[in-house]
Amino acid sequence: MDLSLPGKNALVGGASAGIGRAIAVELALLGANVTLLARTESRLQEVMNALDSSQGQQHTYLAVDFSDPEDLMRKVGNLLEQKTVHILINNTGGPPGGPITAASPEAFLSAYNNHLICNQLLAQAVLPGMKAAAYGRIINVISTSVKEPLDNLGVSNTTRWAVAAWAKTWAGEVAQFGITVNNVLPGYTSTGRLDEIIEKRAQATGKEISDVAAQFKNLVPARRFGLPAEVAAAAAFLASPAAAYINGINLPVDGGRTRSL
Repeated sequence: MDLSLPGKNALVGGASAGIGRAIAVELALLGANVTLLARTESRLQEVMNALDSSQGQQHTYLAVDFSDPEDLMRKVGNLLEQKTVHILINNTGGPPGGPITAASPEAFLSAYNNHLICNQLLAQAVLPGMKAAAYGRIINVISTSVKEPLDNLGVSNTTRWAVAAWAKTWAGEVAQFGITVNNVLPGYTSTGRLDEIIEKRAQATGKEISDVAAQFKNLVPARRFGLPAEVAAAAAFLASPAAAYINGINLPVDGGRTRSL
């Protein structure tokens, strides 16, 4: 099975921590040149310095905030003048939690801008190079809420579904050029995002954080939270030559928690 990525260039969103960082690490281990994308330059430098470069890879980073699409596209445009991006990992932090009945229009607009709109801009930017190379992998890290909405995450549920539909549409249009578009759906994964959700649930219910965490784990047949590296392994496979005929799918990485097919 061909999982090797030497000579391939990857652009990884949300790469300063959590799942994005784990994906960057995995792609570098497979031989890719990785460009890290996130807001905090100091954390990006730390991650970049830790990436594997034993196969002669050249890694870099772009410090940018997705709430500023113009700056994002200016910096990505400069990157694309230097290299083709063969692998695009669309990944950014989820919107704040809360019931959908209390969500403001501004909350939806902000989430759509940071996820759907930026995904579209990035995919459009890298598409010509992927076509010329006859190799492209667009992988979106979203959520199992694509299959089953999650309680108290109204804006996130809505936005994730929109991204999934966007990706499926792209998958149908670009496959003829050797480009695939797929979604990875993390379940409960040990990240700062999950810690925040558990803490807020504990505050709302008056329960101990450990008790809320145990309740969440009991919803997972594996009886544990996933590791960022386990989500990264799925994304890395989809980025590889071995996954060339896998296109337009939602791949849950959730220990079996999602009950639907």
